[in-house]
Amino acid sequence: MAGKNIFFVVETIILTILLSIPRVFSDDSVIMPADKSQLNSWFDANVKPLEARKDTLDPALVAAEANKTIIKVRADGSGDFKTLTDAINSIPEGNTRRFIISIGGGNYTEKVKIERTKPFITLYGDPKNVPNIIFNGTAKEYNTVNSATVVVESEYFSAVNINFVNSAPRPDGKRELAQAAALRTGGDKASLYNCKMFGFQDTFCDDSGKHFFKDCYIEGTVDFIFGNGKSLYLNTEMHVIPGEPMTMVTAHARASDNVDSGYSFVHCTVTGTGKTAYLGRAWKPFSKVVFSYSDMSDVVHPEGWSDFGKKEYDSSVYYGEYNNKGAGATTDRRVGYVKKLTDEEAKPFISLAYIEGSKWLLPPVAL
Repeated sequence: MAGKNIFFVVETIILTILLSIPRVFSDDSVIMPADKSQLNSWFDANVKPLEARKDTLDPALVAAEANKTIIKVRADGSGDFKTLTDAINSIPEGNTRRFIISIGGGNYTEKVKIERTKPFITLYGDPKNVPNIIFNGTAKEYNTVNSATVVVESEYFSAVNINFVNSAPRPDGKRELAQAAALRTGGDKASLYNCKMFGFQDTFCDDSGKHFFKDCYIEGTVDFIFGNGKSLYLNTEMHVIPGEPMTMVTAHARASDNVDSGYSFVHCTVTGTGKTAYLGRAWKPFSKVVFSYSDMSDVVHPEGWSDFGKKEYDSSVYYGEYNNKGAGATTDRRVGYVKKLTDEEAKPFISLAYIEGSKWLLPPVAL
């Protein structure tokens, strides 16, 4: 009997010690704070650097991060290369190490593509003189998704302090296929920090895979965030450029109920004026978009969401709103199929588990 009591005491002590050990970022519903002022401290506490995360990260990522190479691109010729394209071409296919392309300030007028055979690439811009990657491709020349100034198809891509710009003219309704993307992310496990995307229609193709955005800015007119990615946007501004009778912030392309994709916007802002913007339109029948803790100006149309004239989509789309604020967040006149989420229903969308972040998400690189 005494032996059992000793065993019980020891077991209790061990359990107490285990419970007192700080948890290092797991996917067990790490819920974001409702108070935006706590967001950065929450992020720092939950998205730890590599050294504190080796046991939870994908082994291939751990190996890549432990073996970094820095390539310098400078428009004035003082770096290893003058263009991004030359820098990317220098990286071998099938690379297993992290290549950080350090980009000096200035304009880089080129169309850039990172093939799926080149994972683990980071574009790092000078934070004091953020570089602009600029091109003027349109859907007429390249088709919509490939019109992007920067096309990323590889896994484990990251970008920090970069402006992605498509300088093609604003669509006027007369020129055919005038859509023009600034960036397309088509690879899994991509993260972007302090990046901006400039364009009009179809500015950003959030195409496929799991993606994370923090402290970013995206502007446009029609469908200016579109695609079938599963993405978490944190403290990101979506700016609606004025001048259109109807605009759409998102056009998500989830085509069936068994596809694991969707956009979640948390502590974001929707800016602009004029009640012209719909938060999402149903590009595909199971389009999935949720806004939580976000600040919406009166640019948002009172109805909030569009089924793109296809009433049969009303029962299949998943459009949700949770604890938003601002003149555009009033839900009194919202469409009938929008979901006003409860605390429990919102949890999956306000957690890093939404993108399985414990397996791959790291803080932004700093040089």
